[in-house]
Amino acid sequence: MIQLENVTKRFPGGQEALSGLSLAVDKGEMVFVTGHSGAGKSTLLRLIALIERPTNGQVIVDGMNTRRVKRRRIPAYRRQIGMVFQDHKLLYDRPVSDNVALPLVIAGVGHREASRKVRAALDQVGLLHKEKQRPETLSAGEQQRVGIARAIVSRPKLLIADEPTGNLDPELSLEVMRIFRRFNEVGVTLLIASHDISLIDRLGCRRIALEEGRLQPQVEEDADEWL
Repeated sequence: MIQLENVTKRFPGGQEALSGLSLAVDKGEMVFVTGHSGAGKSTLLRLIALIERPTNGQVIVDGMNTRRVKRRRIPAYRRQIGMVFQDHKLLYDRPVSDNVALPLVIAGVGHREASRKVRAALDQVGLLHKEKQRPETLSAGEQQRVGIARAIVSRPKLLIADEPTGNLDPELSLEVMRIFRRFNEVGVTLLIASHDISLIDRLGCRRIALEEGRLQPQVEEDADEWL
């Protein structure tokens, strides 16, 4: 599903966020990216989402080389990817249902079909009963679940998440990971950047460790029976 071949990302001024990075994530995997602040986790996700392009090397997502995606085709490319952010990036002047519907509106999906998909996505994250509420009335965990519903409303093949539990307490973090696990069980590929090593170790998923933009030795753990 994801393949990076000798990828380097250098920003103006010479800062090198990723250096000769090569890795692969198979279809249907749930993989975590770990590392300290500045290790390159967010840059990696931004390259996959085509928010950034590599300075050198190849980024291939579902068989498509991102170097060959023209600017006008980026929105269509991103429709195969669901993105979850730490700070939610919700529209606080719109109800929950409108926030979740945003990718469908951009894609030109009709109102009736969009409404059906929005309700299905909210049901999956346990928030169907709050579809008419404004985001500011929700708890931090509920707001994150709205962000997840928006990310999966288009039924993407790939879901990437950048520190999705960074602002949540352990109980809410566990709740979010359970949601991700359910998506993975139905075939969605997940790549999640996180610094919560203790939580990751309980999942037993493959971990990609970055340090100063370089890949560190692979770490694998046995899953506990908590999900």
